[in-house]
Amino acid sequence: MRIRLAAMLACLAMPAAAQTLNVAIGGAFTSMDPHYHNLGPNNVLAAYVFDPLVRFDRKYQPEASLAESWKTVNDTTWEFKLREGVKFHDGTSLTAEDIAFTYARVPQVPNSPGSFTFATKPITQVEIVDARTIRIHSANPLPLLAYNLSNVNIVSRKHGEGATTSDYNSMKAAIGTGPFRVVELAIGERAVFERNDSWWGPKPAWSKVVYRAIVNGASRNAALQAGEVDIIDQVPPSDVEGLRKNPKLAVVSMSGQRLIMLAPDVSRATTPFAFDLQGKPLPVNPLKDVRVRKALSMAINRDGIRDRVMDGFSVPTGQIMPEGASGYDPAILPDRYDPEAAKKLLAEAGYKDGFAITVHGPNNRYVNDSKIVEAIAQMWTRIGVKTSVETMPAAAFFSRAVKAEFTVRLTGWGSDTGEASSNLTEWVASSAPEKGRGAVFDPSKYANPAVDAIIERSLGTIDTAAREALYRDAERMALPELPILPLHFQVNVFALRKDLTFNMRMQEGVRAWDVVPK
Repeated sequence: MRIRLAAMLACLAMPAAAQTLNVAIGGAFTSMDPHYHNLGPNNVLAAYVFDPLVRFDRKYQPEASLAESWKTVNDTTWEFKLREGVKFHDGTSLTAEDIAFTYARVPQVPNSPGSFTFATKPITQVEIVDARTIRIHSANPLPLLAYNLSNVNIVSRKHGEGATTSDYNSMKAAIGTGPFRVVELAIGERAVFERNDSWWGPKPAWSKVVYRAIVNGASRNAALQAGEVDIIDQVPPSDVEGLRKNPKLAVVSMSGQRLIMLAPDVSRATTPFAFDLQGKPLPVNPLKDVRVRKALSMAINRDGIRDRVMDGFSVPTGQIMPEGASGYDPAILPDRYDPEAAKKLLAEAGYKDGFAITVHGPNNRYVNDSKIVEAIAQMWTRIGVKTSVETMPAAAFFSRAVKAEFTVRLTGWGSDTGEASSNLTEWVASSAPEKGRGAVFDPSKYANPAVDAIIERSLGTIDTAAREALYRDAERMALPELPILPLHFQVNVFALRKDLTFNMRMQEGVRAWDVVPK
C-alpha cells in the first residue's frame, strides 16, 4: 500500500515539474528595454513580456495582436481597433494612450545601438479616436505599416513615463501585456518568467520558463544532453549528428531569413584598418573601389564555407532575400569563386602586390561566426590581401560597429517585414536619419541616388506585385556594386527533448508558447 501511495504521489508531482521549461540560447541578450536595441536575442526576450499592435505569424505575415483589426481610411491613414479587455501585468487596462506613448518613445531612447525608428519615423500623427481606436497618419502612403509595427512592442505609459533603459533592465518598468512576467533578470545571462494567466492569447503550456544564454555551443549542447535544459537554439552544425544519435533528443531545422554578410566601409576617404604591407595606414580607402570589393567577393568560397564550416547548414547567396521571399531574384547569383580573377581585379585597381586589412566580427552572435571570419581571412590572404581577424562578444562588437570603428565586419540581418523593404532600407539605401534609415546600422555606407529613388517608390507602392518588381529593380542596380558582400542565409537548427514538439517559425529564437509536450 505504501509503495502504491508513493507511486501515486510521484505521478501527481510529475505535471508540476513539467510546468517549467528550461531554454538555452546561443545569442546573448543586451537589454529588456524593447526599444533600445533591434537585436534578435533582445526581440525574442521582449516577446515574453510585451506585445506589439500587430505580430507576425509563423509564415512572417501580420496577424492580430493588441489590435484585433485594422483598415485603411485613406491613402495616408490607417485605423487600428484595440483588443478589448487587455491588461498590463499590474492589472491596469491597455488604452490608446499607451500606443501613442510607445510610438513617441521609440526615437527618444538614448544611446540606442540599433533603433526601431524605421517603423515610427514615417508616422506624422497618432490620433486617439477613443480608448480603443487609434488612427495613424503619414505624409505618404505606407502599405507596409502593419509589417513595420510588428517590430515595436507596446509599453505602459504609466510605468514608461520618465523610465530609462536601466529601469527596464532592473525590471522596474518591464511591465507589459505579454504571455509571461519577468521575475528574475541578469542581462546577458539569465531570465526567469512566470506565466501571465490573464494574457489575451492561448495559454502557454508552461507556468515557468528559465531562459539562459549559453553562448558557447559545446556548453549549450552539453547542458541539453545532461538534462539541464529542455531545448536549445543555434545548434553548432558539427554537433548535429551526435545529437541525433541520442535517443532522448530530436533535432529540427528550418531555413531562415537571416542573411550573413560582410559590411565594408565603402564611403570614407580613409578607413582605420587598411594598411600597406609594411603596416602603415593606406592614404586611400581601398574598399571605395568596386573592383576591390568584387575581388574580395570572388575570393570567398561560399560553397566551401557551407560544406566545411557550416556542415551543410547554410544557403550560399549573392542577394539580400532567400528563395521564396518577396524580393528574391533568381537572376542574382553569388559571385563565382575565382581567386585568379580576383588577383587580376586587385592589380587593375592598383593593388598588384596587395595590402593588409583587419576583419572584425562577433564571436557569440551568429552560427560559427568566428569560424566564418577566420575562413574568409585565409581566402583573402591567398589573393594577396593579408588579413587579420579580431572577434569579440556581440555587445562590444555592436557598440563599436555603430561608431564606424571597423573597415569590414561580419554581421547578420533578418528582414523586419518579411519583404526586401527592410534589407534595402537598412543596407542598400543611403543614410537618411530623418527617415529612420541606415545611419545607425551602417554609418559609413554605400549611397546611390538612383537606387534610393526606386526604394522610395517601392515603400509607397500598395500593389504587392508592383512593389516586388521595384525591389528587384533596386537590387539589380545596387548589388553589382557590392554595398555589402552577401555570404549565406542561416539554417535555424534546434535540439530538444524528444517528448516535446517545437512549432518552428521562420524567425529565430525559442518562444515558450511554441513548445508543447507531446
